[in-house]
Amino acid sequence: MSTDSHPLSSSSTLVPGGALRLADWGVISARGEEAAKFLHGQLTQDLVLQSTEQARLAGYCSAKGRLLATLLAVKTGADELLLALPAELLAPTLKRLSMFVLRAKCKLADASAELAVWGLAGEAARAWLGEAAPAAVWGVTQRDGARVVRLPDGANALPRYLLLQGTAAAAPDLPALDAADWSWAEVEAGLAWVRQPTVEQFVPQMLNLELLGGVNFQKGCYPGQEVVARSQYRGTIKRRTFLFATEDAPAPQVGQELFHSADPGQPAGLVAAAAQRGGRGLLLAEVKLAALDEGSLHLGAADGPRLAPQPMPYLVGEPQ
Repeated sequence: MSTDSHPLSSSSTLVPGGALRLADWGVISARGEEAAKFLHGQLTQDLVLQSTEQARLAGYCSAKGRLLATLLAVKTGADELLLALPAELLAPTLKRLSMFVLRAKCKLADASAELAVWGLAGEAARAWLGEAAPAAVWGVTQRDGARVVRLPDGANALPRYLLLQGTAAAAPDLPALDAADWSWAEVEAGLAWVRQPTVEQFVPQMLNLELLGGVNFQKGCYPGQEVVARSQYRGTIKRRTFLFATEDAPAPQVGQELFHSADPGQPAGLVAAAAQRGGRGLLLAEVKLAALDEGSLHLGAADGPRLAPQPMPYLVGEPQ
């Protein structure tokens, strides 16, 4: 954008380390000798060649290539995968996937009552995990029977992990992490999960999903694959997700529209993820690339809070 960005200072964004039970997350289990093959044909990722040492960020698309959900696939063995995703989308995702199982040797179930999802962050979390701390993003290890997934780092190289463990297991021996701090670190990492207000709003590239390793363009067909591939190779993506901040404004909300100063009559973007700490707001918003050239972006209305662009943790550009 032509207006200057205003990066938040490291002191204002520093997130403390600790652990948080992600009560707004759930887990789908897929079991059977054809579980990986079935999911491979439904999601944007290669799950057939997936190993137990690497998680897969993936999207579940409609036939029009629009994201119905984003999830994290963890393979626990040759015949079982776990799919972690926001709990609000678990039931519709499970129902839709189940419609297409047909004769495939795969049984899908809601495993949220058996498995808890924890978010871990900071050097304290890395120390607690010890040798079980995965070194690479999306790496998977085991600790006392639980699965540990390395997530993209937050700002200031803040290490983040997802822990999948039995609901009866003891909580991680770490300080309690505030939900607002976890959300802030998630947004800083540039990762926006599809939530109820954003179902079918984006093709994967609009959320930068392929930049985060969430799309495999060499694998076989899946629902919406032609649309996703066409967007990638014909350069038809005109909208991308970027990071913005607000000061002394109401907390930004997922699904809230953005407006551009030069075109106040129609939305220029949509909030995909948001966090609020101490009067400061941080959000990932999918916006028209043309809206970044000049003028200013505002939250909720053309005269709403002005958005200050923030540096992204990875390079965002046109599909290659």
